[in-house]
Amino acid sequence: MPLSQLPYFIAADYPHLVPGDPMDEHPPLPAPPAVAVAAAPRADKMPAAETLVAQAGPRTLAGLQAAGIPVRTALTLEIRDDRLCVFMPPTEKLEEYLALLAAVEATAADMKLPVHIEGYTPPSDPRIDVIRVTPDPGVIEVNVHPASNWREAVTITRGLYEDAHQSRLGTDKFMIDGRHTGTGGGNHVVLGGRNAADSPFLRRPDLLKSLLIYWQRHPSLSYLFSGLFIGPTSQAPRMDEARTDMLYELEIAFAKVPAPDKGEAPPPWLVDRLFRNILVDVTGNTHRTEISIDKLFSPDSATGRLGLVEFRAFEMPPDARMSLAQQLLLRALVAKFWREPLDGPLVRWQTALHDKFMLEHFVWEDFQDVLRDLKSSGYDFDPVWFDAQRQFRFPRYGAVEHAGVKMEIRHALEPWHVLGEENTAGGTSRFVDSSVERLQIKVEGFVESRHLVTCNGRPLPLRSTGRSGEFVAGVRFKAWKLAAALHPTLDVDAPLTFDIVDTWSRRSLGGCVYHVAHPGGRNYETFPVNSYEAEARRRARFEDIGHTAGRFDPPEQSRSLEYPTTLDLRRAP
Repeated sequence: MPLSQLPYFIAADYPHLVPGDPMDEHPPLPAPPAVAVAAAPRADKMPAAETLVAQAGPRTLAGLQAAGIPVRTALTLEIRDDRLCVFMPPTEKLEEYLALLAAVEATAADMKLPVHIEGYTPPSDPRIDVIRVTPDPGVIEVNVHPASNWREAVTITRGLYEDAHQSRLGTDKFMIDGRHTGTGGGNHVVLGGRNAADSPFLRRPDLLKSLLIYWQRHPSLSYLFSGLFIGPTSQAPRMDEARTDMLYELEIAFAKVPAPDKGEAPPPWLVDRLFRNILVDVTGNTHRTEISIDKLFSPDSATGRLGLVEFRAFEMPPDARMSLAQQLLLRALVAKFWREPLDGPLVRWQTALHDKFMLEHFVWEDFQDVLRDLKSSGYDFDPVWFDAQRQFRFPRYGAVEHAGVKMEIRHALEPWHVLGEENTAGGTSRFVDSSVERLQIKVEGFVESRHLVTCNGRPLPLRSTGRSGEFVAGVRFKAWKLAAALHPTLDVDAPLTFDIVDTWSRRSLGGCVYHVAHPGGRNYETFPVNSYEAEARRRARFEDIGHTAGRFDPPEQSRSLEYPTTLDLRRAP
């Protein structure tokens, strides 16, 4: 129909669709046969063909307003590629959409044609389960339907991983240097109720308060399950990574959270009003934050008042059992704080977040505290269930032992910086500085008054783990020289030569060498084809030989005030 033939409406009379209130209770949906019968047209209510043609013709403004014919959406049907293609119009209620769909199916059955549905999706309704598959840059985003119990969650997760495998899709990859890592896709976990009114976070604001306090006190929950890109400008920054003064504001909000089971039930909008402007990233984005409440009870739209809280600091792990372990951990924490609300001050971690909690030892130590807390509340988690996640997040590169001192080198985390805007062919863009890497060095059998561990001749600021003879430290270094980097004039620090130094005899007892690329200068042009080739590339980058020969007089050790557990090779001694 030409646009000029459509009836004219003033803005006040335009037939906008008003989404339903997510707090409403809905009756059970009728059975499919009942929907089909209700969708069948009744001849006594059908207008005559002449009336329909007359209504489609040109009309005066007064006549159109008097008739009140709100024609602005239409059902479009087309037989294409031997299929009945139906472009569904927007509907206000789910029952209307289902009735229209039943009529389309009945028509297709009479015509003996397969049906292809496209166009507008059904309106949001808790009575239907929806799975959305969306292509995102670099990944395929799959939003699965909610699970009402643990068995459903297991079935959905295992089925999703199996379907992805059958489609030749995976959740992990091998980088050019052989490192095993995730694809970058999020394993975001969304918690809520069967509808907005049943959401535990709206019924009990103290539940969200307890989770926020616990997450802030335990950085391992932020870093053990996350992806490569962490830090204040990542997709899931902690609330205290960018602005430490936000903790002060958060404690003021905590004071306004009503105690459970005391007084009248809190209004559903209270949680949103208390935390909406605090649970944001540095730009004020309510979605790009570690714990997002933009779908909890947002005043913007009905689709934002669903009673949902999204935990975004989870990367898609390579195995369904690893994902299920994460989901089980969240379920246990919610159950714990529903029974035992948490209160108290927040921790001012300051630079310790990007110092000690970038290292595997302190992350795993903190996570074991979490598991001990759950065990004391009756939820007995075995740390072995999460050991695969630990090894995947902090892979071990190699270890050596000389004169009773054992030294192990592991991957450590590194928060990447977002650089300033630059003009590109498509406009302006902001690069991420991925040229800096970090390693963890752990030693056993170490005598503090006798031994030193050096990297490229500089002593490491080793820190005791509390066990006799065991110390740990981090090494931060520039691995690649990129044109877009935070410090583009600095040279690469690799390869890294580690020495176990005996200060009594002033010589190196032995050591090892770590390379960021092939030690022979080989330039890999393709990614590893399988895990065996990836392992071979990783092994080639670690040499359990090589140390500083001759008399060894290392410079005096100096600790950074901001990062006392990390040696930053980019800074001069």
